[in-house]
Amino acid sequence: MRVSNLLLASLLSGLGLLASCRTDYTDLPTFSKERHLLQMVVEVPAGTNHEQRYSPATHSFQPLQQAGVERMVEFLPFPGNYGFIPGTRVATAGVNIAADQPLPVLVLAESEAAGTVTEVLPLAMLLLDIDGTLEQIVVAVPARPGQRILPDVTDWATLRRRYPAVRQSLGLWFQHRNLPKPVRIAGWKDEKYAEQQIRAQMQ
Repeated sequence: MRVSNLLLASLLSGLGLLASCRTDYTDLPTFSKERHLLQMVVEVPAGTNHEQRYSPATHSFQPLQQAGVERMVEFLPFPGNYGFIPGTRVATAGVNIAADQPLPVLVLAESEAAGTVTEVLPLAMLLLDIDGTLEQIVVAVPARPGQRILPDVTDWATLRRRYPAVRQSLGLWFQHRNLPKPVRIAGWKDEKYAEQQIRAQMQ
């Protein structure tokens, strides 16, 4: 019996150690140490309709709930990998600015699993008016050329020139992703504005 108790205690201790070793994505640096490039954490892989968010309290990715039911996008699936930029916190300077959360980012790329940390290049900042509250979303592409689905696109001007329908497509998706509040496209800004906002909102 004593041996069984010791084995059980050892097992529970091991499980606790594993839990404590989970990555705290909010503690990651905003820019990678090796190449000094912007990093993002994938919460929702491209191509899914299931929404989830990272919980710093449990160090896990949890489905979003709406009226006690897992929330799904009742429209087309996510058009890119959606997540957040670690080490950032949305500024609270304006009364009607969504705050107290990391800066969200949508990366135009093939699907990556939740928890993937990847280097990206910001292309633009999408400004959404969600029932009177302004939300900023960074739109980016992978920093590694081999991972890009839009070849040679590394800035806002090139995206608009080579793929003019992308802006319209993303705007329509964000307006029709079935949020409980009305959404209006408040505008688009270029990569320089996005970079300024990222640095301004670094913790």
